[in-house]
Amino acid sequence: MLCKGEKLSNIKFKNLLNHFIIIILIFIIDRISKIYLLNLQENGTDVDLYIFPFLNIFLVWNTGIGFGLFSTDPNIFYHLLTFIIAIINLVLIILLFNLNGIRKYFISMILGGSFGNFFDRIYYFAVPDFVDLHIGNFHWFIFNIADIFITIGIICLILVEIFDKNMNKEHNAKNI
Repeated sequence: MLCKGEKLSNIKFKNLLNHFIIIILIFIIDRISKIYLLNLQENGTDVDLYIFPFLNIFLVWNTGIGFGLFSTDPNIFYHLLTFIIAIINLVLIILLFNLNGIRKYFISMILGGSFGNFFDRIYYFAVPDFVDLHIGNFHWFIFNIADIFITIGIICLILVEIFDKNMNKEHNAKNI
């Protein structure tokens, strides 16, 4: 029979395991998409596919951060940027252990995507991006599956913070 402390510890472990599974699943989905496209290119297939009038698959190598920002050749700036990303990942892991509630799911999404891109930075010295959204001749930044999860996680965290602050303001106003 488990005592109260053991039950709480068991629940925390299962909760962290769930978040670890989310991180791994996102990492795997990202890796599979990149490996598929890289294999196509390696086998001589042109990775310039027109899916919809607003969506292309076009493989580019990104040495910067999300959406190709701060792209550089692999040099000291690239390695510094990679080191900063590693520190940010460590901070996110610490947050994952310390946060409660829905925020943990969004941090897990961000970590899953970030680990996918971080792996590429270490293995290829660049990140393969391939999703090209556009309207006519106006093309948005080319990105990948990992970037999608990172972006969704960040947007959701921002929304949670906004709604949480508004709910706290309303609660405090009612109690005055």
